[in-house]
Amino acid sequence: MPKFSYVALDTRGKEITGVLESENTTSAVSRIREMGYFPTNVAETDKAPMKKGAKTSGGAAPGGGKAGAKKGLGGINLNFLNSGKVKTKLLTAFTRQLATLIDAGLPLLRGLDVLRKGEKNATLKRTLQQIAESVEAGSTFSEALAQHPKVFNRLYVNMVRAGEAGGVLDVTLGRLADFQEKAQKIKNKVISAMVYPAVVIFVALTIVTFLMVVIVPKFQEIFSDLLEGKSLPGLTLFVMKISYLVQHQILLVAGCIAALVIAVKMIGKTEKGRFYLDKIKLNAPVFGQLIRKVGIARFTRTLGTLIASGVPILQALNIVRETSGNAVIAKAVSQVHDSVKEGERIVAPLEASGVFPPMVISMVDVGEETGALPDMLMKVADVYDDEVDNAVTAITSLLEPIMIVFLAVVVGTIVIAMFMPLISVIGSLGG
Repeated sequence: MPKFSYVALDTRGKEITGVLESENTTSAVSRIREMGYFPTNVAETDKAPMKKGAKTSGGAAPGGGKAGAKKGLGGINLNFLNSGKVKTKLLTAFTRQLATLIDAGLPLLRGLDVLRKGEKNATLKRTLQQIAESVEAGSTFSEALAQHPKVFNRLYVNMVRAGEAGGVLDVTLGRLADFQEKAQKIKNKVISAMVYPAVVIFVALTIVTFLMVVIVPKFQEIFSDLLEGKSLPGLTLFVMKISYLVQHQILLVAGCIAALVIAVKMIGKTEKGRFYLDKIKLNAPVFGQLIRKVGIARFTRTLGTLIASGVPILQALNIVRETSGNAVIAKAVSQVHDSVKEGERIVAPLEASGVFPPMVISMVDVGEETGALPDMLMKVADVYDDEVDNAVTAITSLLEPIMIVFLAVVVGTIVIAMFMPLISVIGSLGG
């Protein structure tokens, strides 16, 4: 019996290799799938050398048919395909279009082919080709998506799997597109709130740097000529020292700032450090409430979408925990998962976490009591989407005067510091 060497992905997207005996390539692919893996390369060891990561359809037919062991797309390997990422906007458009095509009665393969031909993004186009080949070789759509974890995350794959199991793939894809659109809308709102303060801070730093590098040294020369060694006011000396640092020790200052940023990033990579940093973010003035509302909206919408799509509650909670984006909320979700696993309700651990406000807890409680938890979670998400919108508007309105005052204070302090010695000189000349 011939031997086949293979490269496959496990459920977490990790690459594994091995060798097995089988009658032919198709049988080998079937055996690999039965082991719980997603084959990406299957080749008979006696006939073809094994190239790690070389692209195959995952289900090659004997004799080198369409789904055979030929390298597609000019021999580009699967690892290269998986290395690219696709923007959320493109992925959302693809999801919406595929849902529409399936709802119109087109078979899945035909729909994928139509979208692939019209796709301009090279990464997504290659990925769709690979998915179509895997589906044609016998993989389910969700299995084919799972082979591309860089493009389709666990939430996407699990929702598609639930839609396949329930025979409502078009409905599930529509829900998924709605989820992606609303998540992107929240992200855009938060980014838009950051644009104005970022611009003002950049302008302020530019003006202050110009004053420190060009203007202050000129005044320093004037003071040395006019005052002839007399002492300067403390504020003036302070500004001059900062000017000296900016002119002559800029590398030291930049190094200190870079070291601080790197230290924070290193702390954020540890489990405890990430938890405490996220806790500080949630309790930060002005922006803390916005971050909390964004986190709650993401949690409720993700969980509600998954449960409504038929994903089991424990599996849905695991996915929500991984996609929460905040370690404090992730810990609260983990506690909810453990509670549900023991047969208890969601409300108690949510309330104990201290992250979720009473209104959210109350609505989740009502949803559990009435058996309409997905609908209630989606209503909470809609409420908090509006809250995020209002919070962004309020923060933008608040930051505008704060930034103007901040800029006026900084520039005004420098100007006053430079004119205080001149006032003293003018007074002595008048006397």
